Amino acid sequence: MQLLIKQYQQLQKENLQLKNQAEKTVVAIKEKNKTIEELQQKIDIKIIQSSQLSKEEKTALEKRINGYLKEINTCLMLLNKE
Repeated sequence: MQLLIKQYQQLQKENLQLKNQAEKTVVAIKEKNKTIEELQQKIDIKIIQSSQLSKEEKTALEKRINGYLKEINTCLMLLNKE
């Protein structure tokens, strides 16, 4: 019986630690999403400001933007799982 009580207490302690870790992860994801949004806005501003890009520059910029969009989508999926 004492062994079961110790196991139960250990599981409660572990559960609390996991909950705390999950909360920290959610906060970190929210912070990263905010940073991503800010960077996306900066990119949009730069695109507007530099409308005279060469074809190669436009292609490189499109790839970067697509990479950012993938990261944003990944973060959103992680948030939706919570």
